[in-house]
Amino acid sequence: QVVLRESGGGSVQAGDSLTLSCAAAGVTFIGCGMAWYRQTPGKQREFVSSTNRKTGITRYADSVKGRFTISQDNAQITLYLQMNSLQIDDTALYVCEADCSDSGGPIYRGQGTQVTVSS
Repeated sequence: QVVLRESGGGSVQAGDSLTLSCAAAGVTFIGCGMAWYRQTPGKQREFVSSTNRKTGITRYADSVKGRFTISQDNAQITLYLQMNSLQIDDTALYVCEADCSDSGGPIYRGQGTQVTVSS
């Protein structure tokens, strides 16, 4: 069974930094697009950032551009999100996703890790 497990969330103050990790168990994500989304109660799921080793394309939401950096370890087992200059609006449940549909596989999602930013 494939499991994605996020970690690294927490409660911080505005301006602080956090690094989120998303570790895969049961599979590597070679050929899969990897992404971070975030969810807050009452709002739609929001795209944060994505990266694809196959295409070489990395994307960021405008709201995090210049502050967040997505990366993946060489074994393509762990996905990271370095978050700097955190703002109150960054408060959300951050969920990792692996989209393997291009290679005929499924889309995997983790349970998320909570990030709370206060003033």
